[in-house]
Amino acid sequence: MAQEVISQRRLTGERALLWGHDLKIADTVFADGESPLKHARDVGLERVVFEWKYPLWYARNVVANACVLTENARSGIWYTDQVSVADSLIAAPKTFRRSKNIRLSHVDLPNAQETMWGCSDIELNDVSARGDYFGMNSSGIVANGLRLTGNYGFDGGSNIEVSNSTLMSKDAFWNCHDVVVRDSTIIGEYLGWNSSNLTFINCTIESLQGLCYIDNLVMRGCRLINTTLAFEYSTVDAEIDSRIGSIINPTSGVIRCQGVDEVILEADRVDTGATSIVVTGGDGR
Repeated sequence: MAQEVISQRRLTGERALLWGHDLKIADTVFADGESPLKHARDVGLERVVFEWKYPLWYARNVVANACVLTENARSGIWYTDQVSVADSLIAAPKTFRRSKNIRLSHVDLPNAQETMWGCSDIELNDVSARGDYFGMNSSGIVANGLRLTGNYGFDGGSNIEVSNSTLMSKDAFWNCHDVVVRDSTIIGEYLGWNSSNLTFINCTIESLQGLCYIDNLVMRGCRLINTTLAFEYSTVDAEIDSRIGSIINPTSGVIRCQGVDEVILEADRVDTGATSIVVTGGDGR
């Protein structure tokens, strides 16, 4: 079916293009009026501006390039399947909720509060996001070049792969399972608590009481800078290419590091013989 072309329009009113399908919309502004593309199908968007709430609910097969969701276009993409956004600005909070098959490339989300919740099958490439609770309870995430500023990132997530990224996020990766992070920097307190099957490869981590309460924590070639009270009640297989500020009460495993300033092992809390700490640094501490 040929696409209908809508160009250089200013559309207003609630549900302006309800059930719109097989559309190419370009150089157009959706001004005041909720849910302009509710239930849309097979829609291409080029240089489109959304200025009001709920623009893409229950939509399917949407491709957006060089588009803008202003701050008032909040809760913009919910219950949607197959949406691709590139070279765009999403300035609205609470975008992406209970959606799937999401592709973001070269996208800025400066107001990403409560964004990407309960979603699945997500690809993020060169995405910048600022806001708390990004990616909560979402699964099947592959992120490359993600720059996240905001606490509680990926809480409750699963099957997550992150690479070449920078996360400034207190309580990141809580309540998660099956997470692999490569070649990235993570800064924030209490990293990874109450999670299972977390793997960090060639990462730089700064965290107070980070990497605790984890079942099956694996670390390879990582650097822990200003990281203290680490590994409490975690099962650990770690190879650390730096000194560690302090280690407290790991449950079991092996920790190899260049040195450690303080080790706290409390016999009334853990089996002190279940964890081996191997120091490879020259001073032997």
